[in-house]
Order: sequence, then C-alpha cells, then structure tokens
Amino acid sequence: MPGYVSAMSFRLHYAPDNASLIIRLALETGGMAYETVLVDRAARGQQSPAYLRLNPNGLIPVLETPEGAIFETGAILLWLADRHPGLAPGPADPARGDMLKWLFYLSNTLHPALRMLFYPEKYIDGDIAALRTRTKSNLADMLDKLDALLAGKPDWIGATTPTILDPYLACCLRWMALYPPGETGWFELSRWPALERFARLRDDDPATLRAAQAEGLGPTPFSTPHHANPPEGSAT
Repeated sequence: MPGYVSAMSFRLHYAPDNASLIIRLALETGGMAYETVLVDRAARGQQSPAYLRLNPNGLIPVLETPEGAIFETGAILLWLADRHPGLAPGPADPARGDMLKWLFYLSNTLHPALRMLFYPEKYIDGDIAALRTRTKSNLADMLDKLDALLAGKPDWIGATTPTILDPYLACCLRWMALYPPGETGWFELSRWPALERFARLRDDDPATLRAAQAEGLGPTPFSTPHHANPPEGSAT
C-alpha cells in the first residue's frame, strides 16, 4: 500500500532520548511525514488530562495517526511496518516469524528489564540495590542472546537496510550505557562484539543522523553515547 502510506502524516508525542526516539528513528527510516509534539516531562506533561486521553497509562510515546492514537512502542512499530513495505518482513515472508519473536523479545523482555533497572522504586519498596544487581545480571544474559543472534547475520536485524528492530535495539544499548548515572559500570559494549558492530553501523545511518540532530544525541549515539543535549525539552 505505498500510495496509502505516502498520503499519511503522523504526530509523534515525544520527549528527548525517551522511548519516542525509537519511533522517530522508524519514521525517519521509512521516510514518513510526521510532526512532533514535545511532552514536558519536568512538568509531568505525560500525566496531563489531554495526554491521558491519548494514552491512559501516561507513558511516552504516543503516535497519532489518521486511524487514531497508538501507544506501546512495539505496537507502534508493528503498525508502521504493516503499512510501510521494507520496514519488516511482510506476512508472507518466511522470516516474519523470526522478526516477530525478536520484536516481542525486545518489547516484552529487554525493555521492561531496563525500566526495572532505571525505575526500581516503581517495582519494590525494599532493597533497590539487590534488585538492580539481579537486573544487571539478567540484562547481561539477554545481551549474550542478542549478540549470538546478530553474529548469525540475519537480514531482518543488523543488516545494511534497517528494519523496525534496529532502532529498538540500538536505543536500548544507548540507555544501558548511560543510565542510571553511576550504575553503568557493568555495561561494556565491547564485551558483545556483534552488538558493538551493530551499534557502529547504526551510528552512521542517515535516519540516526537526523534524529540525533533533532534530539541532541551527539555523533556516536549508540556505540559511544553521551547524555543528550536537546534543543528543546529535557531528557530527564
């Protein structure tokens, strides 16, 4: 449906260097027209009545489309891919199942573990240090699996032409290197050589360069990231 897609425009509710970055990268990769609406996290804009009407969970991102507002990062990515040929293997492609299982691995396993690492107080009232220690160990195991996946050189992640999986994984690698401040010593990207090669490849992607400029991510946002210096809003 290329004609249908090109006629669409989207409104991305975002905050710099948040999960909305994944969606921005996918939109840029697909060459899709979109506009952005800054969510002021410092003022808890994601909890405002207007925002909660779009996403009752009060989380970023939301993508407004001609068919309504969509939330949940994995759901937005899959919705975009189903309407834009080339962003993922199509329903008839033999690789579709592999793509889907790893998309859901990122959205249901890796991403929630990062949230637990970054916001442990949302999960327990007790020993935050113990939770973070266990979570780091779990994340290292997940990265072992992902490194083995990329070492096999599938054509639906880590290839020259990115799919919806690439921005998701690249952003997760970025955030592990940066957050929480003072708690990132466990993460050394060179420990996972296939992931390190992947991050360097994504650094140089044209979609990355445009997103990095828009959100102040610096020249190597995935392989050797630095904290964002966005032209508007705050990454915290």
